[in-house]
Amino acid sequence: MCKHAEKENGVNDLLEIMLESLMVAERGEFLQEQADRNKGNGYRLGHTYGHGRKLEFRIPRDRFGNFHPKILAILKDQEEECERLAGSLYTKGLTQSQVGQVFDEIYGEHYSKTSISRMIEYVRRDVSEWLERGLDEYYPIVFVDCVHIKVFRKKRAATEAFYVILGVNEDATREVLGLYNSPIESAAGWANMFDDLRERGVGHIGLVVADGLSGLDKVIGEKFPGTAFQRCTTHLKRNMLARVRHGDKKALADDMREVFRTGDKNYTVQQGVAAWREMCLKWGKDYRSIRNLAEDEDIAFHFTYLNYAPHIQSMIYTTNWIERLQKDFRRVTRMRGAMPDELSVIVLMGKTAMDKESYRRVIPRMREEKGLFPNG
Repeated sequence: MCKHAEKENGVNDLLEIMLESLMVAERGEFLQEQADRNKGNGYRLGHTYGHGRKLEFRIPRDRFGNFHPKILAILKDQEEECERLAGSLYTKGLTQSQVGQVFDEIYGEHYSKTSISRMIEYVRRDVSEWLERGLDEYYPIVFVDCVHIKVFRKKRAATEAFYVILGVNEDATREVLGLYNSPIESAAGWANMFDDLRERGVGHIGLVVADGLSGLDKVIGEKFPGTAFQRCTTHLKRNMLARVRHGDKKALADDMREVFRTGDKNYTVQQGVAAWREMCLKWGKDYRSIRNLAEDEDIAFHFTYLNYAPHIQSMIYTTNWIERLQKDFRRVTRMRGAMPDELSVIVLMGKTAMDKESYRRVIPRMREEKGLFPNG
């Protein structure tokens, strides 16, 4: 055996021999305890992780298929623990090489990129199954937005759009319903995403909250007729502030805070639209680009939130919830620079979304809004 240890991969060879010997001995004791005519019945192939590479060995079988070596359960637990650790480190922002370095420090062994990739394969499987899971028939509120991340395609790095759909369930908890990739954000791209939601079981949505992408309201009306649409006020405010000089920003921000106020049960959509037009005419005296917005026909979509209970208006008039999630997505991808492909991005985003503990908590008083939560 010492000669084996001196060879390249000799430690792994010894481990394979020892494992097979232990299992054969265990089968011998198992068969002696059998009162029937059970006998040995050859071997089947098995594997586990070894000293930086995959170990392969033969697992003894019995005629009736009742023999299960105890050592396999121990090896399986160790293998699953390594997979969980590798997957956790990878989805927290470490590259495959960095995960390998951590394993080297913990176990005193070197794991190649191939070994680490194999160990985190379970994360890819879990995310894939999660993204294809069936969904509820009804979601009271759905937030949609895009996060833009650099991806290598045809050996060149470019920023691409990754679509995110965040839903509020009937029990007032949250979950990410879908993650998708398309080089650019477009209404046609969102149409494809909504088609996927329908195929996975979604039949009705109470309210969709999104940014100001042109044509999105028409797509929502086609895919989910009767769904109310709220355009994000935060996106609009940023756009407005970019139109004025630095010295005027605070005054304009104060005016917009009054126009898009929340929590006032007496403030209506009609009043909001009127206040918007009045503000645009006021600021339009000095800024032509703002004056032209006074008659924006789609501005009412920014005031849909006023149709709902005052205590939830601040939660539904912006995509802030989904933007906070996007910060988590950027955190786990930015350490890598440009991602190797779009699938790698989806895996990291998916695992991050799956692990959001805060989404399991019930949002206080949300179900008091009977228009969106009729069964609340």
